[in-house]
Amino acid sequence: MNRRLQVSKYAFFDWISALMAWVIFYLFRKMTENPSIFHHLHEISDDRKFWLGILFIPLFWLILYIMAGSYRRIYRKARLKELGQTLVSVLIGVVILFFALILDDQVHGYRDYYTSFLVLFALQFGLTYTFRLLLTSQTVRNVHNGKIGFNTVIIGSNGNAESIYQSITHQEISSGNKFIGFVNVHDRKHFKMSKYLPYLGNYKMLNNIIKEKQVEEVIIAIERVEKDTIQRIIIELEDASVIIKIIPLLQDIMFGSVKVANVFHTPLIEISPDLMPDWQQYLKRFLDIFASSMVLIFLSPLYLFTAIGVKLSSPGPILFKQERIGQKGKPFFMYKFRSMYVNAEKDGPQLSAEDDPRITPFGLVIRKYRLDEIPQFFTVLKGQMSLVGPRPERQFYIDQIMQKAPHYRLLLKIKPGITSWGQVKYGYASTIDEMVDRLKYDLLYLENMSLSMDFKIMIYTILIVVQGRGK
Repeated sequence: MNRRLQVSKYAFFDWISALMAWVIFYLFRKMTENPSIFHHLHEISDDRKFWLGILFIPLFWLILYIMAGSYRRIYRKARLKELGQTLVSVLIGVVILFFALILDDQVHGYRDYYTSFLVLFALQFGLTYTFRLLLTSQTVRNVHNGKIGFNTVIIGSNGNAESIYQSITHQEISSGNKFIGFVNVHDRKHFKMSKYLPYLGNYKMLNNIIKEKQVEEVIIAIERVEKDTIQRIIIELEDASVIIKIIPLLQDIMFGSVKVANVFHTPLIEISPDLMPDWQQYLKRFLDIFASSMVLIFLSPLYLFTAIGVKLSSPGPILFKQERIGQKGKPFFMYKFRSMYVNAEKDGPQLSAEDDPRITPFGLVIRKYRLDEIPQFFTVLKGQMSLVGPRPERQFYIDQIMQKAPHYRLLLKIKPGITSWGQVKYGYASTIDEMVDRLKYDLLYLENMSLSMDFKIMIYTILIVVQGRGK
């Protein structure tokens, strides 16, 4: 499978569609103004807007499609999903173009606006989806015929693994799974799966196996007595960009956890590695930059007030710098306004408590209203943190948390944040147990990441700051 070639095909035809749509739309607009425009073609060739549109508008559409995630997982596209994604992307793009380019045109009435909007939308959507439908249909046929396959590993070695293997390999229409082997959970003398697939090793070797074999999909088909290991398996897979599928139990089907895209395929619970749609990730970063810039500009007097207060409250530097662990385990320096006396951790790392003697009187005030956190907006601008995300911790405490809750590693998949769901619920943690309790809310955030969730957390954070309920 040549993914770059396939992406190039989609991008090329999207570019052609945008170019054709713009040219036809431009001619339509000119004809409504002057029906005899084709007798005066020099008016078109001499129009600077026409050529600028040819140059920049297809580029605008390609950027929009990239942000919408149109070129990701290019061989796993479904025609119905493609229809919805194209419809939404084109609608957003046409609205942007309409307000940027068309709204200031000379028109005879509002009816011309409606007509222009509908014509541009119909042209852009019709041409784009037609080419995409042809490409996607060809891809789907190749997957169903077994010409395109996805390297797949089965986690499991006995009855359930054998059953799911037989079910998938005997499907009326192929789902594209190209089985390369299986891994075991518990050691046994004999593995039933040895009759069908090569043995690749223990599940703890999964990350190496995925890299070496270029695995794209993992199917968890362990026995009922091995169910306690599912959490550990998923944690092992946290760094791998693979699709995880799990055999459902009856209650999973009853609760609606099982979603199928094809009536002929074996029903499985799918866990996608994508936490947020691409367009939301790009918008989240844009909001981080925009909001941080606004805070730094409009709250500059507050920065000055806090800096003076810290300097007058006790000897020492205004800012406090500390190494924290960020996305993918990369360390970075987090900056705060100093709220403690100098050498507060001369006896080693300590968590702050409610009546902590290390905190200065002014430090109590700025911690209550979270003013000590505002230098972190610079870190957000640098891209090392986000406005919303799990609170970054020091490696010293991560090592202790991992002993009680190994799934803490999952939080390292995303950028840490200035505020979080766990921070809203618990504030500053004063013990390892409180950190572990806060962890479940951060994991809930991880599994429900969306812009709407970010806005809710930010609103509650602002209320806590305004009411001075921080601790």
